[in-house]
Amino acid sequence: MEKTKVVIVGGTGYLGQHLLQAFAGNNGCDLYDVAFTHHSSPLPRRLLDAFPHFPAFPVDLKSGLGFNSISQDFGQPDVVVNCAALSVPRACEQDPDSAMSINVPTSLVNWLSTFERNKTLLIHLSTDQVYEGVKSFYKEEDETVAVNVYGKSKVAAELLIKDKCQNFAILRSSIIVGPQTVSPLPKTLPIQWIDSSLKKGDTVEFFHDEFRCPIYVKDLVNITLKLIDRWVVSDEKQMQLVLNAGGPERLSRVQMAQVVAEVRGYDMSLIKHVSASSVDRGVVSPADISMDITKLIQTLEISPTSFKDGVRLTLESESHILP
Repeated sequence: MEKTKVVIVGGTGYLGQHLLQAFAGNNGCDLYDVAFTHHSSPLPRRLLDAFPHFPAFPVDLKSGLGFNSISQDFGQPDVVVNCAALSVPRACEQDPDSAMSINVPTSLVNWLSTFERNKTLLIHLSTDQVYEGVKSFYKEEDETVAVNVYGKSKVAAELLIKDKCQNFAILRSSIIVGPQTVSPLPKTLPIQWIDSSLKKGDTVEFFHDEFRCPIYVKDLVNITLKLIDRWVVSDEKQMQLVLNAGGPERLSRVQMAQVVAEVRGYDMSLIKHVSASSVDRGVVSPADISMDITKLIQTLEISPTSFKDGVRLTLESESHILP
């Protein structure tokens, strides 16, 4: 049986590493040939040690430099998963040009257009920040009116893909929560940050009036794998999907912190409720970008992990990892 060729663009990031981990486990290597791209060099030793069988390609998303060597040395992929992004909203405000040139995957889409038609599926990670944030439980067909540069760059990316790509699945992901990666990332992860802040025993401020649907990282990996398998087994090779990829609950930061405190047994009174408008984060943030995930559940027949279970699984896995 021929293996499915998968390229993960942005393999060193949070979701990228979790995808590589999934492909490295459960007979993934029997079914898939996996390569990944990275921007920063050299690659961390831990990453190379963890995934010795996956070729790594340096690629510059702004110029597209590096994509051609994938075609030459790895071949035309069946699936490309794009999880590369400049995803810190404040950084996007400070450098809108970089945000646009990295988050709008023009060079990637141009590279895909050189391939045989209807052979390659693009799975593209978008964001809940494409929504304006003025109501609850957005549906996929609702208008996308982003309020900051990050969201606008992701809206532009979606429009480009819908216009230029034959086959795509766009996943509008919410905050991703879960365990640390094989090669630890410098940024603090949401559950770990809440946990370490409350652990100190001091009061911590959390927003009570900003709502998201945090998604457990392994659910997002599972969604990606299901899309890949659906593409591989389909005969007519046609997919044009947009899916809200969120968890099953609409939560404020206060509610997220309360769940962590409950699981850990911390004092609830350490959680201080503040309004998002009381803090200047250098970026406008949408107030309520909770999403309706009915289409996701029905299309892929998944049962999403509750936030509380995600917190439990994350904290359990952290206690097994040696520093």
